[in-house]
Amino acid sequence: MTADQLKDLISAGLPCEHITLEGDGRHWYATIVSAEFEGKRLIQRHQRVYATLGDRMKTDEVHALSMKTFTPGEWTVQGEQA
Repeated sequence: MTADQLKDLISAGLPCEHITLEGDGRHWYATIVSAEFEGKRLIQRHQRVYATLGDRMKTDEVHALSMKTFTPGEWTVQGEQA
């Protein structure tokens, strides 16, 4: 799977204001910003992203996905701190 394919899958199932992906085709690192994360705990945010991938995690098409998830407000604060 390519970064563009993975990005398209996540974006199709979750409206994202920002998404970046790095990886080697099996192990991925993502930064995802979505308004849908408002009021959700970290585990709920990750579950929401995993839901966009469906069985691709189970079939090893995506072996590992490490992610940082932010609301738009949290993302703005991150940018100001950088």
